[in-house]
Amino acid sequence: MKRGAILAVAAAIYLLAAWMVAPGFYDGFGPPQAYNWTCPPPQAGANIKPKSGHVEIKVINGKSDANSAFTDDGQIVIGFLPGAFDTTGRTTITVDITPLATCPQPPGLKFVTNVYQITASAPLVTPANLEMLYSNLEPQPDDVYRADDPEGAWHSIGHASTAPPFTIITTTTKLGYFAAGYKQSSPASGAVVVGGGQVLPIIVAILIVVVVLAGLPLAMMRRRRSSGDKSDGDEP
Repeated sequence: MKRGAILAVAAAIYLLAAWMVAPGFYDGFGPPQAYNWTCPPPQAGANIKPKSGHVEIKVINGKSDANSAFTDDGQIVIGFLPGAFDTTGRTTITVDITPLATCPQPPGLKFVTNVYQITASAPLVTPANLEMLYSNLEPQPDDVYRADDPEGAWHSIGHASTAPPFTIITTTTKLGYFAAGYKQSSPASGAVVVGGGQVLPIIVAILIVVVVLAGLPLAMMRRRRSSGDKSDGDEP
């Protein structure tokens, strides 16, 4: 009876933890793809340098076609709607994405992704959608930041309210330098993840194991006592 009560308590703790975890958390419980770092953190282990990207967008009937540019490793994607560029005197628009060779950390900000420069051969005239991947080895970024010069001022361009796991999405009206991160004056919105999972479920799992193990000695004592009583009853 007591062992059953212990297991019931363990189950209740697990259900409480599951209720506390944000909706959609378990959708990304598995580890994401390895992030290719410009400046890998110590815990990153083996690292592959980040890739660049290039696309040529056709101009059809005086309007730039819908298209997207992305790096070969898929860590940043920028999408353009029809007519996104000023096409005056042009038949194609080229867009290039280049990871910065250095890792600037502006005062008051902490970047958790590489810094990427996005350039185009024509001015952007309508907003573009921007999507960046980030690693599970760093805290979740709160916003995407943009700058005209990586050593100059960086400004938040926000983020979408929903996104796939380990992805941050926003829109931009200008090209330039981009990185995802958070203000160091306040903690990041997401906990540091360990091996693809958050801290809370790990703690809960440990608590469940401790509770179950605590009940094993009691169960063994009950079994021995039951065996002893049975032996006494068998004596003439």
